[in-house]
Amino acid sequence: MSNSRASQLSRRGFMAAGGAAALGALISACGGGDGGAKAAAGGGAWTFSDDRGKKIDLKARPRRIVTYVGAGAALRDFGITDQIVGIYGPAKRQDGSVDPQAGSLPVDELEIIGNAYGEFNLEKYAALRPELLIDNMFVEPNLFYVPAESADKIYALAPGLAISTGAITLTKPIERYAQLAAALGADPRSAKVAQDKARFEKAAESVRAAVKANGGLKVLACSGSADLFYASNPGKNTDLIYFKELGVELITPDKLNKDGYFEELSWENADKYEADLLMLDSRTQALQPKDLASKPAWRDLPAVKANQVIGWNPEPVFSYAGCAPILEALAKTVQTAKKL
Repeated sequence: MSNSRASQLSRRGFMAAGGAAALGALISACGGGDGGAKAAAGGGAWTFSDDRGKKIDLKARPRRIVTYVGAGAALRDFGITDQIVGIYGPAKRQDGSVDPQAGSLPVDELEIIGNAYGEFNLEKYAALRPELLIDNMFVEPNLFYVPAESADKIYALAPGLAISTGAITLTKPIERYAQLAAALGADPRSAKVAQDKARFEKAAESVRAAVKANGGLKVLACSGSADLFYASNPGKNTDLIYFKELGVELITPDKLNKDGYFEELSWENADKYEADLLMLDSRTQALQPKDLASKPAWRDLPAVKANQVIGWNPEPVFSYAGCAPILEALAKTVQTAKKL
Protein backbone atom coordinates (compact mmCIF):
# COMPACT_ATOMS: atom_id res chain seq x y z
CA MET A 1 0.00 0.00 0.00
CA SER A 2 1.36 3.44 -0.89
CA ASN A 3 0.88 7.19 -0.65
CA SER A 4 -0.53 9.62 1.88
CA ARG A 5 -3.52 7.48 2.73
CA ALA A 6 -1.15 4.70 3.72
CA SER A 7 0.66 7.17 5.98
CA GLN A 8 -2.64 7.85 7.69
CA LEU A 9 -3.24 4.16 7.95
CA SER A 10 0.15 3.65 9.56
CA ARG A 11 -0.70 6.17 12.25
CA ARG A 12 -4.02 4.51 12.91
CA GLY A 13 -2.91 0.91 12.63
CA PHE A 14 -3.51 0.61 8.85
CA MET A 15 -6.96 0.49 8.58
CA ALA A 16 -12.57 -7.93 7.15
CA ALA A 17 -27.05 -24.07 -0.48
CA GLY A 18 -28.81 -26.04 2.08
CA GLY A 19 -26.96 -28.25 4.50
CA ALA A 20 -23.49 -27.83 5.94
CA ALA A 21 -22.05 -30.72 3.94
CA ALA A 22 -23.49 -29.50 0.64
CA LEU A 23 -22.27 -25.97 1.24
CA GLY A 24 -18.82 -27.23 2.19
CA ALA A 25 -18.62 -29.07 -1.13
CA LEU A 26 -19.62 -25.96 -3.04
CA ILE A 27 -17.04 -23.82 -1.26
CA SER A 28 -14.29 -26.38 -1.81
CA ALA A 29 -15.00 -26.18 -5.53
CA CYS A 30 -13.84 -22.57 -5.66
CA GLY A 31 -10.33 -23.19 -4.55
CA GLY A 32 -9.49 -24.56 -1.15
CA GLY A 33 -11.24 -25.51 2.04
CA ASP A 34 -14.51 -24.40 3.50
CA GLY A 35 -13.17 -21.23 5.10
CA GLY A 36 -14.81 -22.29 8.36
CA ALA A 37 -18.25 -21.62 6.88
CA LYS A 38 -21.39 -23.52 7.76
CA ALA A 39 -25.07 -23.00 7.11
CA ALA A 40 -27.94 -25.15 8.32
CA ALA A 41 -30.67 -26.34 5.97
CA GLY A 42 -33.85 -24.33 5.78
CA GLY A 43 -32.21 -20.99 6.54
CA GLY A 44 -30.70 -22.03 9.86
CA ALA A 45 -27.62 -20.75 11.66
CA TRP A 46 -24.71 -19.37 9.62
CA THR A 47 -21.05 -19.23 10.64
CA PHE A 48 -17.85 -18.13 8.96
CA SER A 49 -14.30 -17.92 10.32
CA ASP A 50 -12.53 -14.81 9.03
CA ASP A 51 -8.82 -14.18 8.56
CA ARG A 52 -8.32 -12.99 12.13
CA GLY A 53 -9.47 -16.40 13.25
CA LYS A 54 -12.70 -14.82 14.45
CA LYS A 55 -15.81 -16.97 14.11
CA ILE A 56 -18.89 -15.02 13.05
CA ASP A 57 -22.11 -16.68 14.26
CA LEU A 58 -25.48 -15.52 12.93
CA LYS A 59 -28.95 -16.97 13.33
CA ALA A 60 -29.31 -17.16 9.54
CA ARG A 61 -27.37 -16.41 6.37
CA PRO A 62 -27.07 -12.60 6.26
CA ARG A 63 -29.37 -10.83 3.83
CA ARG A 64 -28.33 -7.24 4.58
CA ILE A 65 -24.60 -6.70 4.15
CA VAL A 66 -22.51 -3.52 4.19
CA THR A 67 -19.01 -3.71 2.72
CA TYR A 68 -15.90 -1.75 1.94
CA VAL A 69 -16.16 -0.99 -1.78
CA GLY A 70 -13.36 -3.37 -2.76
CA ALA A 71 -14.85 -6.19 -0.72
CA GLY A 72 -18.29 -5.63 -2.22
CA ALA A 73 -16.86 -5.52 -5.74
CA ALA A 74 -15.09 -8.85 -5.21
CA LEU A 75 -18.22 -10.48 -3.82
CA ARG A 76 -20.30 -9.19 -6.73
CA ASP A 77 -17.84 -10.68 -9.22
CA PHE A 78 -18.40 -14.02 -7.48
CA GLY A 79 -22.18 -13.73 -7.71
CA ILE A 80 -23.34 -11.83 -4.60
CA THR A 81 -25.74 -9.11 -5.75
CA ASP A 82 -28.94 -8.64 -3.77
CA GLN A 83 -27.49 -8.85 -0.24
CA ILE A 84 -25.18 -5.83 -0.46
CA VAL A 85 -27.18 -2.78 0.68
CA GLY A 86 -24.45 -0.29 1.58
CA ILE A 87 -20.80 0.51 0.92
CA TYR A 88 -18.03 2.74 2.24
CA GLY A 89 -14.70 3.77 0.78
CA PRO A 90 -13.89 5.34 -2.62
CA ALA A 91 -17.15 4.94 -4.50
CA LYS A 92 -17.53 8.17 -6.46
CA ARG A 93 -15.07 10.68 -7.84
CA GLN A 94 -15.50 14.43 -7.48
CA ASP A 95 -17.09 14.63 -10.92
CA GLY A 96 -19.75 12.12 -9.88
CA SER A 97 -18.38 9.21 -11.89
CA VAL A 98 -17.90 5.80 -10.31
CA ASP A 99 -14.47 5.24 -8.78
CA PRO A 100 -12.64 2.27 -10.38
CA GLN A 101 -12.17 0.77 -6.93
CA ALA A 102 -15.92 0.08 -6.85
CA GLY A 103 -15.52 -2.41 -9.69
CA SER A 104 -18.86 -3.62 -11.05
CA LEU A 105 -20.89 -2.49 -8.03
CA PRO A 106 -24.10 -0.60 -8.91
CA VAL A 107 -22.98 2.37 -6.82
CA ASP A 108 -26.04 4.51 -7.55
CA GLU A 109 -28.31 1.79 -6.16
CA LEU A 110 -26.44 1.48 -2.85
CA GLU A 111 -26.29 3.62 0.27
CA ILE A 112 -22.86 5.24 0.52
CA ILE A 113 -21.86 5.34 4.20
CA GLY A 114 -18.65 7.22 3.48
CA ASN A 115 -16.68 8.10 0.37
CA ALA A 116 -13.21 8.82 1.76
CA TYR A 117 -10.86 7.71 4.47
CA GLY A 118 -12.26 8.55 7.92
CA GLU A 119 -15.82 8.90 6.64
CA PHE A 120 -18.37 6.48 8.08
CA ASN A 121 -21.88 7.78 8.74
CA LEU A 122 -23.19 5.83 11.72
CA GLU A 123 -26.76 7.04 11.29
CA LYS A 124 -26.92 5.89 7.67
CA TYR A 125 -25.29 2.61 8.66
CA ALA A 126 -27.75 1.92 11.47
CA ALA A 127 -30.71 2.80 9.22
CA LEU A 128 -29.69 0.01 6.84
CA ARG A 129 -30.22 -2.56 9.61
CA PRO A 130 -26.95 -4.36 8.73
CA GLU A 131 -26.49 -8.00 9.61
CA LEU A 132 -22.83 -8.23 8.59
CA LEU A 133 -19.97 -5.87 7.69
CA ILE A 134 -17.24 -7.16 5.35
CA ASP A 135 -13.88 -5.54 4.76
CA ASN A 136 -10.31 -6.00 3.57
CA MET A 137 -7.60 -6.30 6.20
CA PHE A 138 -4.13 -5.05 5.31
CA VAL A 139 -2.71 -4.95 8.84
CA GLU A 140 -4.18 -7.35 11.37
CA PRO A 141 -6.55 -6.97 13.20
CA ASN A 142 -7.88 -3.72 11.70
CA LEU A 143 -10.62 -3.60 9.10
CA PHE A 144 -9.67 -1.17 6.35
CA TYR A 145 -11.47 2.20 6.40
CA VAL A 146 -13.34 1.44 9.65
CA PRO A 147 -12.54 4.49 11.82
CA ALA A 148 -10.87 3.42 15.06
CA GLU A 149 -12.73 6.06 17.08
CA SER A 150 -16.15 4.66 16.17
CA ALA A 151 -15.26 0.99 15.63
CA ASP A 152 -16.97 -0.20 18.83
CA LYS A 153 -20.26 1.48 17.86
CA ILE A 154 -20.01 0.07 14.33
CA TYR A 155 -19.40 -3.50 15.51
CA ALA A 156 -22.20 -3.22 18.06
CA LEU A 157 -24.65 -2.97 15.16
CA ALA A 158 -23.29 -5.94 13.18
CA PRO A 159 -20.23 -8.18 13.38
CA GLY A 160 -17.24 -7.32 11.22
CA LEU A 161 -15.67 -9.92 8.94
CA ALA A 162 -12.10 -9.47 7.72
CA ILE A 163 -10.45 -10.96 4.64
CA SER A 164 -6.66 -10.66 4.70
CA THR A 165 -5.34 -8.64 1.78
CA GLY A 166 -1.82 -7.77 2.94
CA ALA A 167 1.54 -9.59 2.87
CA ILE A 168 0.10 -12.65 1.08
CA THR A 169 0.08 -13.55 -2.59
CA LEU A 170 -2.77 -12.29 -4.77
CA THR A 171 -4.46 -15.64 -5.27
CA LYS A 172 -5.11 -16.08 -1.53
CA PRO A 173 -7.60 -13.20 -1.01
CA ILE A 174 -9.23 -14.09 -4.34
CA GLU A 175 -9.79 -17.64 -3.09
CA ARG A 176 -11.06 -16.36 0.25
CA TYR A 177 -13.60 -14.04 -1.37
CA ALA A 178 -14.72 -16.95 -3.54
CA GLN A 179 -15.22 -19.02 -0.39
CA LEU A 180 -17.08 -16.23 1.36
CA ALA A 181 -19.33 -15.64 -1.65
CA ALA A 182 -20.17 -19.35 -1.75
CA ALA A 183 -20.96 -19.27 1.97
CA LEU A 184 -23.28 -16.34 1.31
CA GLY A 185 -25.15 -18.33 -1.31
CA ALA A 186 -23.34 -17.74 -4.61
CA ASP A 187 -22.60 -20.58 -7.02
CA PRO A 188 -18.80 -21.10 -7.23
CA ARG A 189 -19.32 -23.39 -10.23
CA SER A 190 -21.09 -20.77 -12.33
CA ALA A 191 -20.04 -20.34 -15.95
CA LYS A 192 -19.01 -16.75 -15.27
CA VAL A 193 -16.63 -17.66 -12.44
CA ALA A 194 -15.13 -20.43 -14.57
CA GLN A 195 -14.60 -18.04 -17.49
CA ASP A 196 -13.11 -15.37 -15.22
CA LYS A 197 -10.71 -17.85 -13.64
CA ALA A 198 -9.61 -19.17 -17.05
CA ARG A 199 -8.94 -15.61 -18.21
CA PHE A 200 -6.96 -14.89 -15.03
CA GLU A 201 -4.81 -18.00 -15.43
CA LYS A 202 -4.17 -17.26 -19.10
CA ALA A 203 -3.18 -13.69 -18.23
CA ALA A 204 -0.80 -14.92 -15.52
CA GLU A 205 0.92 -17.18 -18.05
CA SER A 206 1.19 -14.25 -20.45
CA VAL A 207 3.12 -12.32 -17.78
CA ARG A 208 5.49 -15.26 -17.32
CA ALA A 209 6.01 -15.43 -21.08
CA ALA A 210 6.62 -11.67 -21.37
CA VAL A 211 9.22 -11.74 -18.59
CA LYS A 212 10.96 -14.70 -20.23
CA ALA A 213 11.00 -12.96 -23.60
CA ASN A 214 12.10 -9.58 -22.27
CA GLY A 215 13.93 -10.32 -19.02
CA GLY A 216 16.09 -8.06 -16.89
CA LEU A 217 13.64 -5.16 -16.58
CA LYS A 218 13.84 -3.47 -13.20
CA VAL A 219 10.40 -2.38 -12.03
CA LEU A 220 9.48 0.02 -9.23
CA ALA A 221 5.95 0.25 -7.84
CA CYS A 222 5.45 3.79 -6.58
CA SER A 223 3.05 6.56 -5.66
CA GLY A 224 3.27 10.31 -5.70
CA SER A 225 1.95 13.03 -3.42
CA ALA A 226 2.65 16.75 -3.34
CA ASP A 227 5.56 16.38 -0.93
CA LEU A 228 6.70 12.78 -1.13
CA PHE A 229 7.53 9.99 -3.55
CA TYR A 230 6.66 6.53 -2.20
CA ALA A 231 8.62 3.44 -3.23
CA SER A 232 6.47 0.38 -2.50
CA ASN A 233 7.59 -2.91 -1.03
CA PRO A 234 6.91 -5.94 -3.27
CA GLY A 235 7.00 -8.11 -0.16
CA LYS A 236 3.83 -6.56 1.26
CA ASN A 237 1.35 -5.77 -1.50
CA THR A 238 -0.50 -8.89 -2.56
CA ASP A 239 -0.37 -8.11 -6.28
CA LEU A 240 3.34 -7.28 -6.20
CA ILE A 241 4.08 -10.53 -4.37
CA TYR A 242 2.27 -12.38 -7.14
CA PHE A 243 4.02 -10.41 -9.89
CA LYS A 244 7.36 -11.46 -8.38
CA GLU A 245 6.20 -15.08 -8.40
CA LEU A 246 5.50 -14.65 -12.12
CA GLY A 247 9.09 -13.48 -12.62
CA VAL A 248 8.77 -9.68 -12.64
CA GLU A 249 11.93 -8.11 -11.20
CA LEU A 250 10.55 -5.64 -8.67
CA ILE A 251 12.81 -3.32 -6.70
CA THR A 252 12.64 -3.64 -2.90
CA PRO A 253 13.20 -0.34 -1.02
CA ASP A 254 15.74 -0.55 1.80
CA LYS A 255 14.29 1.91 4.34
CA LEU A 256 10.67 0.91 4.83
CA ASN A 257 8.06 2.59 7.02
CA LYS A 258 6.78 1.06 10.26
CA ASP A 259 4.28 -1.25 8.61
CA GLY A 260 6.73 -2.18 5.88
CA TYR A 261 4.61 -1.14 2.91
CA PHE A 262 6.79 1.59 1.39
CA GLU A 263 9.73 3.95 1.76
CA GLU A 264 9.02 7.67 1.91
CA LEU A 265 11.37 9.72 -0.26
CA SER A 266 11.61 13.45 -0.73
CA TRP A 267 11.21 14.45 -4.34
CA GLU A 268 14.89 15.39 -4.39
CA ASN A 269 15.62 11.70 -3.80
CA ALA A 270 12.99 10.26 -6.13
CA ASP A 271 15.77 8.88 -8.33
CA LYS A 272 17.21 6.72 -5.52
CA TYR A 273 16.22 3.51 -7.31
CA GLU A 274 17.09 2.95 -10.95
CA ALA A 275 14.01 1.57 -12.67
CA ASP A 276 13.30 0.72 -16.28
CA LEU A 277 9.56 0.68 -15.66
CA LEU A 278 7.43 2.52 -13.10
CA MET A 279 4.11 1.20 -11.83
CA LEU A 280 2.39 4.37 -10.62
CA ASP A 281 -0.46 4.35 -8.11
CA SER A 282 -3.60 5.07 -10.12
CA ARG A 283 -6.02 5.55 -7.21
CA THR A 284 -8.02 8.75 -6.88
CA GLN A 285 -6.02 10.11 -3.93
CA ALA A 286 -2.63 9.72 -5.64
CA LEU A 287 -1.13 12.20 -8.09
CA GLN A 288 -1.24 11.07 -11.71
CA PRO A 289 1.31 11.75 -14.50
CA LYS A 290 -0.50 14.94 -15.56
CA ASP A 291 -0.36 16.15 -11.94
CA LEU A 292 3.32 15.24 -11.61
CA ALA A 293 4.39 16.85 -14.88
CA SER A 294 5.30 20.10 -13.13
CA LYS A 295 7.84 18.34 -10.90
CA PRO A 296 11.34 18.27 -12.45
CA ALA A 297 12.28 15.30 -10.24
CA TRP A 298 9.49 13.30 -11.86
CA ARG A 299 10.18 14.44 -15.41
CA ASP A 300 13.86 13.53 -15.01
CA LEU A 301 13.26 9.91 -14.05
CA PRO A 302 14.57 7.67 -16.88
CA ALA A 303 11.35 5.64 -17.03
CA VAL A 304 9.28 8.82 -17.33
CA LYS A 305 11.51 10.14 -20.10
CA ALA A 306 11.12 6.82 -21.92
CA ASN A 307 7.36 6.86 -21.40
CA GLN A 308 7.59 3.58 -19.51
CA VAL A 309 5.00 4.22 -16.81
CA ILE A 310 2.00 1.97 -16.21
CA GLY A 311 -0.95 2.61 -13.93
CA TRP A 312 -1.05 0.49 -10.77
CA ASN A 313 -3.87 -0.03 -8.29
CA PRO A 314 -2.48 -1.18 -4.92
CA GLU A 315 -6.06 -2.15 -4.01
CA PRO A 316 -7.22 -4.39 -6.83
CA VAL A 317 -10.65 -5.98 -6.72
CA PHE A 318 -9.80 -9.39 -5.31
CA SER A 319 -11.59 -11.54 -7.86
CA TYR A 320 -10.55 -13.29 -11.06
CA ALA A 321 -12.61 -10.77 -13.05
CA GLY A 322 -11.01 -7.85 -11.23
CA CYS A 323 -7.40 -8.99 -11.60
CA ALA A 324 -7.28 -10.59 -15.06
CA PRO A 325 -7.22 -7.21 -16.90
CA ILE A 326 -4.39 -6.05 -14.60
CA LEU A 327 -2.27 -9.05 -15.53
CA GLU A 328 -3.05 -8.59 -19.21
CA ALA A 329 -1.94 -4.96 -19.13
CA LEU A 330 1.22 -5.86 -17.21
CA ALA A 331 2.13 -8.56 -19.72
CA LYS A 332 1.72 -6.17 -22.64
CA THR A 333 3.85 -3.52 -20.94
CA VAL A 334 6.64 -5.89 -19.93
CA GLN A 335 6.71 -7.34 -23.43
CA THR A 336 7.26 -3.95 -25.07
CA ALA A 337 9.32 -2.07 -22.44
CA LYS A 338 13.03 -1.46 -22.99
CA LYS A 339 15.86 -1.80 -20.52
CA LEU A 340 17.22 1.71 -19.89
